[in-house]
Amino acid sequence: MGKRSAALAERIELGAAALASYAEGLSEVQWRKVVPPDGRTVGIIVHHVASVYPIEIQLASTLAGGQPIAGVTWQGIAEMNAGHAKEHATVGKEEALALLRKNSKVAAEAVRALPDEALDRAAPVSLNGDAPLTCQFFIEDHALRHSFHHLAKIRSALGA
Repeated sequence: MGKRSAALAERIELGAAALASYAEGLSEVQWRKVVPPDGRTVGIIVHHVASVYPIEIQLASTLAGGQPIAGVTWQGIAEMNAGHAKEHATVGKEEALALLRKNSKVAAEAVRALPDEALDRAAPVSLNGDAPLTCQFFIEDHALRHSFHHLAKIRSALGA
């Protein structure tokens, strides 16, 4: 385990814990509130964050191995998110929080296992116009940022 990998993993855990802690205190009405302009409910968004950790880590691992991320587009992500929202429209708080805790822990463990030199490997990322991004940037911009990003949007929607 590298020093930077450990720091990234801790920040992934911090974001997931902040989102989980906030969501735990929500009422059923708040859990079902639609978050503008996103259009998904708070519950769906929390479950979404939890469910994409494995994908984010798989893609980061691709970069850690020096391989490009190809074929991933924002349109594809939008379609995936829309399908997820339909499939999990009635997701309960306990189910979503359990998945958030489980998947964020697995994600953090995977990042901890990366040697620091793997964080510096860069390869083209189709999601970003084939810009050669480092594994560390990808982790920070996806698995790490994701929970903080959605927590801020949820808080704003709920006026908190």
